[in-house]
Amino acid sequence: VQLQASGGGLVQPGGSLRPSCVVSRFYLDYVTIGWFRQAPGKEREGVSCLAPDDGSTSYADSVKGRFTISKDNAANTAYLQMDSLKPEDTGVYYCAVDISGLGLLYASEYEYWGQETLVTVSS
Repeated sequence: VQLQASGGGLVQPGGSLRPSCVVSRFYLDYVTIGWFRQAPGKEREGVSCLAPDDGSTSYADSVKGRFTISKDNAANTAYLQMDSLKPEDTGVYYCAVDISGLGLLYASEYEYWGQETLVTVSS
């Protein structure tokens, strides 16, 4: 299984980024895709996830209304649209797959992880 994340970068506060995650082996129709992040000196936290069956989404309170998770099943690619970015959104971001498809935003539920993509929000 490979999860290839990309699309991080440096952006000013208030700006936008749209990281993507290409998944191989598992079809996104059947698994939960999640995004997690880890800020310097802090523990990893769940940002958002998208369940396979009903397409339900979950977001951390800190990103609600600013971030949107989505996927393209045909391309087996997930996205995290991040708008109105704040300096506290800075960190390394990871995409991950939970094959149970439960749609939970707990890192322990995810079996497969991609490499990090760095997001820096700074003026």
